[in-house]
Amino acid sequence: MNAADYTHNHYVPEWYQKRFLCPNKSKLHRLNLAPDIIEYRGKRFKHNDVKEVGPKSCFAEDNLYTTQWGPLTNTDIEQFFFGKIDTKGRAAVNFFCDYGVRNGLHEAYQDLVLYMSVQKLRTPKGLQALAKLLRVGQHNDLLIELQRFQAMHCAVWTDCIWQIADAGKSSTKFIITDHPVTVYNRGCFPGSKHCGPIMDPDIRRVATHTVFPLSPEKLLILTNLSWVRNPYQKELNWGPNKKMFHSTMFNGADIQQGRMLSESEVRQINYIMKQRAMRYLAAGEREWLFPEHHLPSTHWSKLGQGYLLMPEPRDIHMGGEIFVGYDNGRSEAWNEYGQRPWEQGYKDDKRFDKESATLRRFQDEFAAMHGPRWRGWSESFGNSGPHTDSEKTYKWHIDRASKRGVKAGKSV
Repeated sequence: MNAADYTHNHYVPEWYQKRFLCPNKSKLHRLNLAPDIIEYRGKRFKHNDVKEVGPKSCFAEDNLYTTQWGPLTNTDIEQFFFGKIDTKGRAAVNFFCDYGVRNGLHEAYQDLVLYMSVQKLRTPKGLQALAKLLRVGQHNDLLIELQRFQAMHCAVWTDCIWQIADAGKSSTKFIITDHPVTVYNRGCFPGSKHCGPIMDPDIRRVATHTVFPLSPEKLLILTNLSWVRNPYQKELNWGPNKKMFHSTMFNGADIQQGRMLSESEVRQINYIMKQRAMRYLAAGEREWLFPEHHLPSTHWSKLGQGYLLMPEPRDIHMGGEIFVGYDNGRSEAWNEYGQRPWEQGYKDDKRFDKESATLRRFQDEFAAMHGPRWRGWSESFGNSGPHTDSEKTYKWHIDRASKRGVKAGKSV
């Protein structure tokens, strides 16, 4: 292959797009949110907003990752940097689509978070946001900075609660967009000063979730632990650890599985992804591109009664310090927010007491909303699912929620 083979750059890889093709189909239905206007014989017409497009022509631009140094054209970023990221990312996506605590988990986790971080940066929207954040004007310089900051999201996501949700029982499946790693904060509606057309809500804000479709039926949802423990605080509060780059530890046994999404929930999630897209989205079926046609309300902060993307809080516990010892006698420690023993906030009794109380309150109210059967569960502490509260435990949740004015089957 020569350099010309690497100048047609997919900011959403072809292999990823192909995962969302319907069986025996070779094209996706692509929606253009801002179709071009053409003039013909003195009249103005809008191009078709929906077209059937193959992955080779979808989510791609010429020379998006090509650098120009005087008369020299260089495609190394596409060929080597993205080539390696995509190869490992593809295997990691496959692993988490069929997730289990098994050999290869550590490598798959590392490859997935790095792939997602780079995927968030490499889109036209992501590149514009990075340029604004770093105040970079030259395209060559921006691509260099992308490589330098490639892991900027990894630590914060590692400290999140991970859940893998399933749309297998919904006839509507997940769509993909031109910015497929989607960020949602119910306190940052589209157009908010905290995000806007190109900027996403900061992933360090407590109520910020990150969603990433692994396939048409599997969705990875990352939620800040401090939000699950206390969803009664202001959505735009900063989490306990504001450092983007920090060392941390990942426990794959804590990943929640088993949540089966209703069709309404899938459509709401598709609506979020559509609203955070820049210009293009695609789906296996045309109808999936218009989730708003089927939603009784598109109120940004009330989707899923305000808790659409929340993991199951009854599976969440307090504590979470991790200690690691080495053969040479050296040891290391992290708290559940990725903070080290010498950092302010590593031990915070006031925060612990408050989160303990708000987590119990949320567990009670979530049980009242959704019933005794948990909506997801992890394998931590040797647990296995599906999990359902005992009659005694469920009554305990309902009684405590009732004292706060929350009745079974009602919104928090």
